[in-house]
Amino acid sequence: MFGLPVCKYRPNQLAASPSLKDIWRLEKKIQDRLSPFFLDISLKHTVDLNPVVSSPAHSSLLAEDPYRRPKSERKPESTENARKALDRRNTRHCGQIYGACSRPVSSADSRKSHAHHLLLPTVPVGEPAARGGPTPVRPHRKFTPSQILLHSAPPPRTPRAASPLDALLPPHSPSSPLPPLIAQRGRAAPAAGTAGSGGQRGGRGSRGKREAFGGRGRGRQGGRGKEGEAKMSMYGRDPWGGPLEIHADSATDDDRSRTLDLDRAALSTTSRQLDETQQSWLLAGPGDQGKKKKKYVDLGCIIVSRKIFVWTVGTVLACGILAGLIALIVKAVPRHHHPRPPPDNYTLALHKALMFFNAQRSGPLPKHNNVSWRGNSGMKDGLSDSGYHKNLVGGYYDAGDAIKFHFPMSFAMTMLSWSVIEYRAKYEAAGELDHVKELIKWGTDYILKTFNSSADRIDRIAAQVGSGNTAGGSTTPNDHYCWMRPEDMDYPRPVYECSSCADLASEMAAALASASIVFRDSKTYSKKLVHGAETVWNFGRKGHTVYSPTGTDASLFYNSTKFWDEYVWGGAWMYYATGNTSYLSLVTNIKLAKHAGAFWGGPDYGVLSWDSKLAGAQVLLTRLRMFLSPGYPYEDILRTFHNQTSIIMCSYLPVFNSFNRTKGGLIQLNHGRPQPLQYVVNAAFLASVYSDYLEAADTPGWYCGPNFFSTSVLRDFAKTQIDYILGNNPLKMSYVVGFGNHYPKHVHHRGASIRKNGVRYNCKGGWKWRDTPRPNPNTIVGAMVAGPDRHDGFRDVRTNYNYTEPTLAGNAGLVAALVALSGEASGIDKNTIFSAVPPMFPTPPPPPAPWKP
Repeated sequence: MFGLPVCKYRPNQLAASPSLKDIWRLEKKIQDRLSPFFLDISLKHTVDLNPVVSSPAHSSLLAEDPYRRPKSERKPESTENARKALDRRNTRHCGQIYGACSRPVSSADSRKSHAHHLLLPTVPVGEPAARGGPTPVRPHRKFTPSQILLHSAPPPRTPRAASPLDALLPPHSPSSPLPPLIAQRGRAAPAAGTAGSGGQRGGRGSRGKREAFGGRGRGRQGGRGKEGEAKMSMYGRDPWGGPLEIHADSATDDDRSRTLDLDRAALSTTSRQLDETQQSWLLAGPGDQGKKKKKYVDLGCIIVSRKIFVWTVGTVLACGILAGLIALIVKAVPRHHHPRPPPDNYTLALHKALMFFNAQRSGPLPKHNNVSWRGNSGMKDGLSDSGYHKNLVGGYYDAGDAIKFHFPMSFAMTMLSWSVIEYRAKYEAAGELDHVKELIKWGTDYILKTFNSSADRIDRIAAQVGSGNTAGGSTTPNDHYCWMRPEDMDYPRPVYECSSCADLASEMAAALASASIVFRDSKTYSKKLVHGAETVWNFGRKGHTVYSPTGTDASLFYNSTKFWDEYVWGGAWMYYATGNTSYLSLVTNIKLAKHAGAFWGGPDYGVLSWDSKLAGAQVLLTRLRMFLSPGYPYEDILRTFHNQTSIIMCSYLPVFNSFNRTKGGLIQLNHGRPQPLQYVVNAAFLASVYSDYLEAADTPGWYCGPNFFSTSVLRDFAKTQIDYILGNNPLKMSYVVGFGNHYPKHVHHRGASIRKNGVRYNCKGGWKWRDTPRPNPNTIVGAMVAGPDRHDGFRDVRTNYNYTEPTLAGNAGLVAALVALSGEASGIDKNTIFSAVPPMFPTPPPPPAPWKP
């Protein structure tokens, strides 16, 4: 209660009755640990068990009782006699000395006796004299704390009888202060003894003693009240549990102990050992007796209360059982799953459009190609040409023939990569992300074979594999003269190289750079693509010529009109892939933009195709300004590109009549020339992606002159054009093979038109399959044909390639437009394209020139 330290010893440490030296050591320890409340108490203090008797009656009793005589007048007695006398007294007072009680002390006795403190042995004052003699009165005795410790025991179970000597005991003086412990534990103690002055019936002194001792003494009025008061003072508490009065005494503890023959007898070596119960009484601290001992559980690293451990384990088990029941209930309850909405037409068409690239693969096909009528082909490409003799196996066939044109093939890979960068989430939602990435890798792996991609400098690149020139009625077997399955080709397939071809090299660099962003999660392959792009870009910057000079085979089919637009297009992709500002400085050079046609219109201004990349480059660089805004010195030309992009989007709208439209609503971006659909799908993709740019930048629309148009107008334009291709046209025909019920059945395609029946047809043997009016035996799913004429007319004839031939570049634009419109939610991946771009800190503009008058 007062923070006093309690020194406890285990029972097995008390083997026998301690000696005097042990007692003094214990007293020293007790002295060291006493609280500051007891600084006035020392081990030299003694306990006065009996008050001093000064009355004449008391003096006569002293004469009769030898124990009350002064020590100097006593007769010496042996230790054995003293021990016997002590035993006799113990017998009369059960419970005051440990060995005297033959019955166990109950818990009730312990509580009544306040066994959590050690009690002083009660001197039986007023005990009847033997054989009718006078009641002996014990002499005035003083005990040291050590003697109190050894002689303390629980008080007797039953109160003793009243004695005539009680009246001789002086009342407790109120002025003598009680020990602090008594004042703390029994505030009602003084009232227990002072209330006994009346003659009414009341409790005995022993009861007053007990009530005062426990702090609940009520001190009934009665003749025995003084006795209760005296006993209260006798049983005042100290940290040892017994009553004491404190006196300063100069005598040493050792001298005092020698004067106590009774103590020496009690401490003699002949004293019997204490049993475990008695030792527990002796060593128990305050509050220990009468309480159950706490049990603990040793968990190895920690010791916890057994009660806490049981409650914790029980709680965990209960929670586990409850969770299991809840899980069973939830699992047993029938669930009503709402069916997922069916995919829209754009998503369905996207699945089919990607399959076209599987049908166009060259080289050893993977097992999961999923085109049953195709097989390995072109297994000797590059190696069969004695002048080239390098491996060019792989890649894609361009259209219905088996020629591999690297210029439109590179553009197709760039468009696929751009669509994945912007709409990766939509590809993943449609389940086509891995598929489209595999298709892109198939193309970029082949492009890396067309030059020495491991070198830093090159002097030539391969531009084409195969030939198709039939001018002048030539009968030389080639890819246009012969009509054969790609798996059965046996005619020569020459390789065309170029040593100065800026347009082709820049387009290859764009394809590799954009693919490096797609494969950014594969660092090794992405770095390989970047290195190849830098190598071929540096090669293209040396020679300012096109790859298809007049008279070459390439000029007949995919003639490039200029290369400046490929510089802007390829340079923008190189900047996004590397973050090198030298590419940004190049593409924002006003002279380069002027050469590319950014400042002069023309009938084809705003048309994105395999030949003209300016419109795509302007949209791509507008994206940079909208989301990063690099500032000076790039701001001027970027703002120009932004304004020009807005003008291009305005030209797509029907209200301005920049381009003609068919009656069915198809925009004529090629001005009525054949094969219009490949230009339409590219415009639909640009309109969709620019609309998403505006929404990502929290811009509701854009201005066309004084007129403001919302972003939904652009998406509506893109949807109307794609819907036309998917069947919403005057003929109700889908121009994507395999989509819908009505689509072209006579596609200009060698592999699709010849049955796979195990028969190998030679160069002219396949002509019967070309000229037959029957539909193709093999369906080339996802192929977008060339399209209708300017009057919405369409002729489903195999030999008329201007209507029925699909192309690689056209289908790439279709895939990009379909994924941009697919799904319920719109939106782009705003940050992926900038993954390699470092933080930009714009350079402040130079100060103005000094003013001159």
